[in-house]
Amino acid sequence: MSSSAVPRLVVAAPSSGSGKTTVATGLMAAFAARGLAVSPHKVGPDYIDPGYHALASGRVGRNLDAYLCGPELVGPLFLHGARGCDVAVVEGVMGLYDGAAGEGELASTAHVAKLLRAPVVLVVDASSQSRSAAALVHGFASWDPQVRVGGVILNKVASDRHEELLREALDSAGVPVLGVLRRAAQVDTPSRHLGLVPVAERHAAAVEAVAAMGAQVEAGCDLEALLGLARSAGALSCAAWDAAEVLASSPPPPLPVPTPGAAAPGPPLRPEGRRPRTPDGLGDADRGSEVRVALAGGPAFTFSYAEHAELLTAAGAEVVPFDPLRDERLPDGTRGLVIGGGFPEVYASELSANEPLRKAVAALVEGGAPVAAECAGLLYLCRELDGQPMCGVLDATARMSERLTLGYRDAVAVSDSSLAVAGTRMRAHEFHRTVVEPGSGAAPAWGVRSPQRRVEGFVQQGVHASYLHTHWAAEPGVARRFVERCRTS
Repeated sequence: MSSSAVPRLVVAAPSSGSGKTTVATGLMAAFAARGLAVSPHKVGPDYIDPGYHALASGRVGRNLDAYLCGPELVGPLFLHGARGCDVAVVEGVMGLYDGAAGEGELASTAHVAKLLRAPVVLVVDASSQSRSAAALVHGFASWDPQVRVGGVILNKVASDRHEELLREALDSAGVPVLGVLRRAAQVDTPSRHLGLVPVAERHAAAVEAVAAMGAQVEAGCDLEALLGLARSAGALSCAAWDAAEVLASSPPPPLPVPTPGAAAPGPPLRPEGRRPRTPDGLGDADRGSEVRVALAGGPAFTFSYAEHAELLTAAGAEVVPFDPLRDERLPDGTRGLVIGGGFPEVYASELSANEPLRKAVAALVEGGAPVAAECAGLLYLCRELDGQPMCGVLDATARMSERLTLGYRDAVAVSDSSLAVAGTRMRAHEFHRTVVEPGSGAAPAWGVRSPQRRVEGFVQQGVHASYLHTHWAAEPGVARRFVERCRTS
């Protein structure tokens, strides 16, 4: 089967809290239990749901975000993740037609469904309603003629009589009922200040919950009809995204930024003009000078897009995961460090207690190595977090806050750094309940253009630390520049 024709479904809902994650994860598990290779995807920037998707499918969960990456990359990134798969399940975000604030349909589930030419399965929370559910489904199915709502799954149905009333009403809506799920406590997943608790923090319980979701969907849904609907998706005309190919076609990075106080950079590492390329799209020098990049993971740092590690690898890095909660030193030979998002505030005392690693990170920075830190990584590099000593790389303190900061951001690099030259524009996402004081350093990382103009983050020595989450597939030169800096630091 051509990857452009892989069967696919988009699981959507009228609003958040309707049961999208239960149904999508359950579908992935149920299809996988039948021996199908399932490609799991999530609309939007969320890092947590893909962890549950990975448990259900046995494959890396991947995001499809038309704001962070641009609409033109949704199809290619989907095909990249779906290579070799029998079916793909795409979990939507919020309500079906909810997208980036003030941007119309951009980045909504409906927008992604249209870009993927995929049918939509609408999950409806049927509690406290019967005939009204038909009016709701009719409205969602008819709102945008380009969005094909191919079926409904009714969630939280109370009884046989309730199901009978719902089916009778929906007969007139013209959208088939493809599943009915009863209320089931065992499929509930615990939440806290930023949503579901990640899989890495409750692996055994998460395995049980995913198995329960799969069993519930298997028992309550018409899997053959859902698979048939998935096979009705239209073929995509784009090619699959490939990290090596996009790096080969991206412009080479400018000279690495010199460490303050260090000697001026020498001549370019590569001659002017286009270098010969190896079959994987990397230059000979790239292949012969692999550098080791440490990638923070474990329960405290679970937020990372798979494409980041793939781009770093394609740029010539050996990416080595480590756990800041347990590992007392960085991987041997580390030349660069990537610390993504997560929940360091939950593990502040444990992170603080690992003094040997904190000192190792500070020493790495002092030596001029590049460090890319997003959100949780920013907090870890501060002097302290909620009164607990952290790495002390940044002259700033971090603390929990009652206020949720959430939303897409349009940003431009303010300072030259190990990730980008000043003036580089990127789309980003911000999602936290913490405050860093001060919010920016002498050389800020980003100038945020919307929704309010401000500067934020820190660029110092080789460090780029910021609250903003970015997707490097949108600007692959970021990974290439980072690896070049690793080689020359």
